[in-house]
Amino acid sequence: MTPRILLVEDTPDIALWLGTALRLGGMQVEFAADGHAAEHSLQLGHGFDAVLLDLQLPGQDGLSVLQALRGRGDTVPVLILTARASVPDRVLGLNMGADDYLPKPFDLSELEARLQVLLRRHGRAKTTALRWGPLEMRTDTNEVQLRGQPLALTQREAAALRVLLASPQRTVSKEQLHAEVFADESAGLDAVEVLIYRLRKKLESSALASGVSVDVAITTFRGMGYMLTQPAKPPEAASP
Repeated sequence: MTPRILLVEDTPDIALWLGTALRLGGMQVEFAADGHAAEHSLQLGHGFDAVLLDLQLPGQDGLSVLQALRGRGDTVPVLILTARASVPDRVLGLNMGADDYLPKPFDLSELEARLQVLLRRHGRAKTTALRWGPLEMRTDTNEVQLRGQPLALTQREAAALRVLLASPQRTVSKEQLHAEVFADESAGLDAVEVLIYRLRKKLESSALASGVSVDVAITTFRGMGYMLTQPAKPPEAASP
């Protein structure tokens, strides 16, 4: 099973960005857009492994949510995300029971690292890998193995493969891949086609080197996008 995270964030763009990134990291993410929704989601028996909690929320602020949570004796790890960066605010949140504090704006890699620390500390880090057939990627290092053997990928190739692995049996559009892999660059959509071509060649070359038929492929669905598939094995030749 994957870690189940409650993301409490009232800004839609930030919630979408964080939710997508955490899902690509192998986590299950649910959302609460205000304090009242968070309070409802965090009743006894909620089953979350960690909470990412913004403080400035409509209806009921994050500190009130945290206070009520700890008042029920709930020890689920809470990582506070907020624009309140002053020392008194950080101390107040930690004294009220937060496990960690990350001021906005923050780097995504730091958030993921801090969240993994909390999950491990509380014994809630349930998985660190994405898998599809004989293909496996460790989400903490982006290391890839195919049939148990390392598959050397560039950073961009690994990022594209991670997006595909996070959406098993679903097509991923060229636009989504472009946004995830080339978000901060001026590369056009054609760059996605080149990247997918290189990934396909590496998957095929790995099969050839292992002396087996291609058992993992990236299939193009015209007008929809790309999806990881397992090609059907050719029928065995009949015995003479």
